[in-house]
Amino acid sequence: MKWLFGGAKCRIIGFYRVKQSIEVQPMSGRAAVVLAGGKGSRMKSDLPKVLVPVHGRAMIHYVLDAIDAVNIERVIVVVGFRGDLVREELSQRGNVEFAEQKEQLGTGHAVQMCCEALAGHVGSVLVLAGDSPMVQTSSLQAVFAEFERRQPACLLGTLTHENPAGLGRILRDADGEFAGIVEHNDATPQQREINEVNMSTYLFDGPHLLWALSRLSNDNAQGEYYLTDCPAILKAAGHYIVAAPVLQACEALSINTPEQLKSVEDALDAMNQNRETTD
Repeated sequence: MKWLFGGAKCRIIGFYRVKQSIEVQPMSGRAAVVLAGGKGSRMKSDLPKVLVPVHGRAMIHYVLDAIDAVNIERVIVVVGFRGDLVREELSQRGNVEFAEQKEQLGTGHAVQMCCEALAGHVGSVLVLAGDSPMVQTSSLQAVFAEFERRQPACLLGTLTHENPAGLGRILRDADGEFAGIVEHNDATPQQREINEVNMSTYLFDGPHLLWALSRLSNDNAQGEYYLTDCPAILKAAGHYIVAAPVLQACEALSINTPEQLKSVEDALDAMNQNRETTD
């Protein structure tokens, strides 16, 4: 199915009718999409992953706190597994809207669920994973500063990782400009030597995001729609893409196991102690 909103076109999976074009008023400013539809099965929890507590607090709150600190007017949280619990947890956060991903068909599909909410949005759109509590406000500030200075269709926040195994590598051309992302399993031995990695921190121009989403394909082994394909789609169409190595090393810490959760909590403790020492 394709939803048409004021000229913006976005393919939505799982429906079989076309909604008529609707009049939308252009909206500028900053918006954010937070992906929060996954399960917490590897965390040995029945909760949605974003509600697994980090130091007693659902991890998605750390992400939303960082977003709030960079003056983002609209926040769209994409819910899926047990979405009612996520809605309840975030009910006191005034600027949060919700979109629902009924089928788990990839990160690109999750963002496609926001096409209606983003219709007419002509400002920037930040896309983050809701299970990344180590996201830093200073990093988001740097991402926005680079985006506003260079004005690309899409900017990817990257970092250098000493052990990048399992992470997507950033490819650059002879001039040092973004050339693409190659996933670890698809990388050649030479490409696996690259230490600059994609951390799923994206800042898009709103209309370019909707355009790229409408062209996503699930022609891959998993049959899913990947947000990582959007920068390549935009680049192939001649649009300017930037990979900016502005993220911090701590943001590479992920939470997929109870052991990794403990590592993140230890890192947060260390950062808090360091702040107390320097204050």
